[in-house]
Amino acid sequence: MDADDYGTNEAQDSDFPAAERSRLQEMLSLLGLETYQAQKLSLPDSLQISSESMKNWAPQAPKDLPWNFLRKLQALNAEARNTTMVLDVPPDARPAEKESQMEEEIIYWDAADDIAADIYSFSELPTPDTPVNPLDLLCALLLSSDSFLQQEIVQKMSLCQFALPLVLPDSENHYHTFLLWALRGVMRTWWAQPPRGVGSLREDSAVLSRAPAFAFVRMEVSSNSKSQLLNAVLSAGHRPRDCFWHRDLNVGTNPREIADGLVEVSWFLPSGREDLDVFPEPMAFLNLRGDIGSHWLQFKLLTEVSSAVFILTDNISKKEYKLLSSMKGSATKYYFILSPYRGKRNTNLRFLNRLIPVLKMDHSHVLVKVSSTDSVGFVRRVRSIVAHVARSPCRRLSVEEMAHAARRLGLRVDEDCEECQRAKDRMERITRKIKDSDAYRRDELRLQGEPWRKAAQVEKELCQAQWAGDPPDKGRAELRHRLLELRAQQNGHEPTWGVQEFVAGISGPSLGEKQYFLRWMEWGLARVAPPRPRQPPETIVTLRAKHCGVVDLSELLWPEPLGVEDFLREMGQFYEAESCLVEAGRLPAGQRRFAHFPGLALELLLLGLPLELIDGSTLSTPLRWVTGLLKELHIRLERRSRLVVLSVLGVPGTGKSTLLNTMFGLRFATGQGCGPRGAFMQLVTVAESFSPDLGCDHILVIDSGGLIGGALATAGERFELEASLATLLMGLSNVTVVSLAETRDVPPAILHAFLRLEKTGHMPNYQFVYQNLHDVCAPGPRPRDRRQLPDLPGDASRSAAQMEKQGGGIRTLADLAFCDPEKQHVWHIPGLWHGIPPMAAVSLGYSEAIFELKRCLLENIRNGLSNQNKNIQQLIELVRRL
Repeated sequence: MDADDYGTNEAQDSDFPAAERSRLQEMLSLLGLETYQAQKLSLPDSLQISSESMKNWAPQAPKDLPWNFLRKLQALNAEARNTTMVLDVPPDARPAEKESQMEEEIIYWDAADDIAADIYSFSELPTPDTPVNPLDLLCALLLSSDSFLQQEIVQKMSLCQFALPLVLPDSENHYHTFLLWALRGVMRTWWAQPPRGVGSLREDSAVLSRAPAFAFVRMEVSSNSKSQLLNAVLSAGHRPRDCFWHRDLNVGTNPREIADGLVEVSWFLPSGREDLDVFPEPMAFLNLRGDIGSHWLQFKLLTEVSSAVFILTDNISKKEYKLLSSMKGSATKYYFILSPYRGKRNTNLRFLNRLIPVLKMDHSHVLVKVSSTDSVGFVRRVRSIVAHVARSPCRRLSVEEMAHAARRLGLRVDEDCEECQRAKDRMERITRKIKDSDAYRRDELRLQGEPWRKAAQVEKELCQAQWAGDPPDKGRAELRHRLLELRAQQNGHEPTWGVQEFVAGISGPSLGEKQYFLRWMEWGLARVAPPRPRQPPETIVTLRAKHCGVVDLSELLWPEPLGVEDFLREMGQFYEAESCLVEAGRLPAGQRRFAHFPGLALELLLLGLPLELIDGSTLSTPLRWVTGLLKELHIRLERRSRLVVLSVLGVPGTGKSTLLNTMFGLRFATGQGCGPRGAFMQLVTVAESFSPDLGCDHILVIDSGGLIGGALATAGERFELEASLATLLMGLSNVTVVSLAETRDVPPAILHAFLRLEKTGHMPNYQFVYQNLHDVCAPGPRPRDRRQLPDLPGDASRSAAQMEKQGGGIRTLADLAFCDPEKQHVWHIPGLWHGIPPMAAVSLGYSEAIFELKRCLLENIRNGLSNQNKNIQQLIELVRRL
């Protein structure tokens, strides 16, 4: 296609710019998003705890729709794309003959397969009491969100197995955006089976992994639904997956106003099971919403990135023939799916015969589907074509490579902004020097490893001696001397070049550039991390371990990848060493160089990055560093410093991190071997309007990570360590959630912590959550059922009781409830997936159960059932004591 053709089509896109601009602005106004055009909606805006967080409510007006969608998406609700709007109509305003009817309008995502989409392009704009097309809602919300909220929306849509936006249309500003950055955080896991050899489970970024792509588009009018066809092609069972929403999922679909031109992408990912895998390798499927004649630029992009393009139409007109003729010389394979109107057959054949040599087709590239066509056989035929194209030499591109084609065609790529590129350049300068993670830790992060372990051990011995109440003696003086020597050695080092670059990256004045840098560092370091051991083929069924899977509880110390937390630990050790010397009078306070480090780390906490509370490498708490962070937090929050501390304990693989992420929209690492071993904390803000009612301003959420490994009481030092760490986390908490697999008992270390805290009188409000990690479809108790706490096996209880010299026979966990039935909460949570990953749908039961648990926790906080809420100063003192 030559330049004149591009100009012609640009003119077509702008034939009615005033009307399009008006429609976008009207839609934004209708949804209450017009205020977020200059200052975009941010991720913290969407995660605040408010009174609405405790309600399972339906929106009553269009302005409620964006927030309702974000809440459901955060909770991984499989019905997030179905939004019910209950119109709040006064009784006296209802027509008498309709008094008995419910004022309820059900709004569904339109599949964009509207036959008369062009006819409706000039339809009357929505009003506050008429439905809004949810595809319009998605586009309006993405256009109103900053880059990081866009990324969060896409990641959650991916977890829900929804089709993802790839090209976002914006007729108001006359450009379309290729969403490379928004897709950057999406990870894909699949079973890779080479032609010869043993298969393995692979995980890679959806942006970086290559796969053949197949585009499905509509030309003018088509009686066949693209989205229905795509869903059937992607589904192995009799019931198609609803990855792409289509018009037949509901009655009363609504015409799109601003979403035409949207391109969506979804992937098929093999599981290693022949009965489920319709293709042997990953495949990408692209869906253009709207007619190709009105969105020629998007269609041109699809022809340049796809292995094959399927064109659905009822008839081929002279206009479409001319447009398609311009594709001469394209390496892409073209297929037509026709459902011809009566009397148009000869016209179609005439144009097809002309197109066959131009598009290098043959008659096998033309498929006819009418109402009498066997749907199952037709889907099987489309699959065979896709598989045949994939087996032959064909184009295989990653999303990142697709972005290059988008740039050449003049589309805007969201990742090309200056802040993002500067942050990426800095990340690449750091990671370019990392060849081996262990060697980098040893040579560049010098204050960690053996120096930090030795100092932590001496501090532990010194602390134990002080709390034992022994009088000062020569031994304690020697411990202090040895600690100061170790800290002096650490303080004698200079931060290496990589650490200095990292500090510079989080010190810049631009908040956006800091966020970009953090995300780039997370992904860049993940690429240089050591490969994690993979599961055998039969355990592909437990791919849900990425979120809530089963692991060997005796194997705690998996290989730990290099991450952002390693650089923050190094900063923490510089601060610890310097502070220790200042306290001992060995270093004048005026000579401090690292006093600003806690403030830099706090910025990251406020940006949503989990910060380490208990160091996973030494399994100890860097006390001065943590208290320094909390002091900075107290200064920053000023009058809004009332805290509730909520901790989640459990062995790795019981779904505790996914539970927190789903409940509060947090970013704790999930899955075996996916992240660091330490305990991490994140801050959740309570809306100012809700703070007086809830009784706190923020919730500090702590994830125990991999600290509790399920060691038995007979394990000696390992059990003592786990019990001490569990006591520390529970002692800091107002509320504790204990996450358990359905087939596992309460870890002895956690029981031991309960026994210790019972003696002190500091018992948090607690909830026990049993997650079904095996049979995701098995029926079980309703999650909100309140039941008696189960008895533990005698051996574990007896061992824990003996450790605390309780006597009086075997103790069970039920004995710790102080006979208060209000504190006896046991929850049974269904599995995350409904079916077998990686193509399984999200379990609606999981989302609903997590919402009920969240509501219960917030109710307990509001009703004062948790320990007395504390301010940050009190928390600092509690950290020191514990």
